[in-house]
Amino acid sequence: MLDSGKVGSFIMDKRKALGLTQQQLADKLNVSFQAISKWENGIAYPNIEILRDLAIVLNVSVDEILAGSERDAEGLSYSKAGIDITYTDTIKKEMSKHLETGDKRVLNGLGPFASLYDINFPEMKHPVLVLKSEEPGSKQKLAMEYGYTESICHDMVNHLVNDIVVMGARPLAVLDTIVCGNAEKDTIKTLVKGVSEACKRNECSLVGGETSIQPLVVDPGVYVLTSSIAGIVEKSKVIDGSAIEAGDAVLAVASNGLHTNGYSLVRLLMDKMPQIKLDRIDGFTFIEQIMKPHTPYYKAIKGLFGRDMLHGMAHITGGGIEGNLCRVIPDGLSARIDLSKIKTLNIFKYIRNSGNISDEEMLRTFNCGVGFQLVVSRRDAAAVMKHINQFYACYEIGTIEKGEKKVVFEKRMNWL
Repeated sequence: MLDSGKVGSFIMDKRKALGLTQQQLADKLNVSFQAISKWENGIAYPNIEILRDLAIVLNVSVDEILAGSERDAEGLSYSKAGIDITYTDTIKKEMSKHLETGDKRVLNGLGPFASLYDINFPEMKHPVLVLKSEEPGSKQKLAMEYGYTESICHDMVNHLVNDIVVMGARPLAVLDTIVCGNAEKDTIKTLVKGVSEACKRNECSLVGGETSIQPLVVDPGVYVLTSSIAGIVEKSKVIDGSAIEAGDAVLAVASNGLHTNGYSLVRLLMDKMPQIKLDRIDGFTFIEQIMKPHTPYYKAIKGLFGRDMLHGMAHITGGGIEGNLCRVIPDGLSARIDLSKIKTLNIFKYIRNSGNISDEEMLRTFNCGVGFQLVVSRRDAAAVMKHINQFYACYEIGTIEKGEKKVVFEKRMNWL
């Protein structure tokens, strides 16, 4: 049990040792001096929101404030190693509100050792779990640097969901992991909120995760994100490309920019040409363009599930069109792609021209305006395009033929 008198005396002794008046301490914490007086007289405690800041000002740990005494100077503690258990507990309480969900399949919340999710699907004869892990790559470094903390969470979750949508799966639940050098409550709160909101927009739930504080491993201020997702699909409805046949149409679904790939090359370009950061492309600065969150395709695609119209799908990420579409093309068939039909976004034209990057490198590194691809029968192509165009631009860029090379490019992209 907390001893209010002991806590108050400890705060007062530490304040005086630093040569601070009550008003000076109050100014540093953005509270009234009356609040400081109440703490020191044992009338009230510092609230949980202010404890961390108070500990920093007094150069002690939160645990020491609540104990009303310093730890043995010679003894080791988790706090001295850089992890304040009391403070991390306050962060967990902040997280809990973002884990609240109306999904009745989520059977528990924050606190238990693991998350429980009900996978009873009586409408499915043979339900299959679809599992995937993902991280937003080096884009997260730029996100932290330029203030896109919440946005990068949407990148991560949208990428995850897109990766299981290609199998015909419905997203169910996400687990996130945040690794950091020091836990800043506002940053952690923003990250968890971002992941939670992204899950809701993709009609799934954030059911738990892990926040790992590693002060001797990760530099202060550095955050490394990753997530895992579980989706569900009827076994007989799995879309894996096996239904693809000669004569099928290859459709492109537009991206909104880089999504989550190519950022190592972009950062190299920015290092060599720092002035480009504020250049404007289509009314947005270069930074605003490259930090647009990854396009989520689930809501556009889900209306086609179960209608036997989709023979194969590819999410265009690292490796570009060739490196991803080839993963669903059966042996003996070839996707012939007409590059001149691709509606290349201006941000890719700008990157290519600024960096003097070859066409081959652009196609291997970026999506170049095609974020998702569908392979459908020729008879269904018009109906599929009409449906997808309600959400994103969708148009034909190729056809399936017999051949040994799974993806063949013809003609050239328009970079003008």
